[in-house]
Amino acid sequence: MRCSLAIILLFFLTQGTVGDVYKFEDAEGRTLLTNVPSNGKGMTLVKRFRFSYAKPHSGGRAPVLKVLKDRIRKYKPFIMQAARDTGLDTDLIHAVILAESAYDPKAVSPKGAMGLMQLMPGTAKRFNVSDAFDPAQNIRGGTQYLQFLMKRFGNDLELVTAAYNAGEGAVEKYGRSIPPYKETRLYVKKVKDFMQQGMVAFN
Repeated sequence: MRCSLAIILLFFLTQGTVGDVYKFEDAEGRTLLTNVPSNGKGMTLVKRFRFSYAKPHSGGRAPVLKVLKDRIRKYKPFIMQAARDTGLDTDLIHAVILAESAYDPKAVSPKGAMGLMQLMPGTAKRFNVSDAFDPAQNIRGGTQYLQFLMKRFGNDLELVTAAYNAGEGAVEKYGRSIPPYKETRLYVKKVKDFMQQGMVAFN
């Protein structure tokens, strides 16, 4: 059967599974998403991709779609403002927040990272964030850090996201390349996938 993007997302977000999603264009140029490999006559396969989402980097379960959409709607103004202030792509900010905390402003990782963008205490202090659990401050600090990393690594998205995950020192240590850490490599891929597949801002 033909499924809407929301239904596909709901399944993956709640089940934490991996599956194929097929993007088609019909004869009138309309884009359709489906979980069925063949969509019949008059359909042209544009792209096939795999999407998975089990839980945010901070830990815990992935929220159901309704909760996620409510969170996105609530924090979107802060994200838009931060994008204007830093010049960052809003999709990048959304992707990092989705990967890090699934938009949970109270998230705390086992390593002590805090809030929506999972700021470590040192990073929060570095970017003048006095309360990492305040959404506006957290997003401001996290995006300022991303902006700093963009300048340091020449706008190389893979290196920037690797540094956000593992630290800029780790990227430098391995010759300005993605460190050979499984967690970091998976993180970089996840953020890129969220951006490229357009599955971040569900509003």
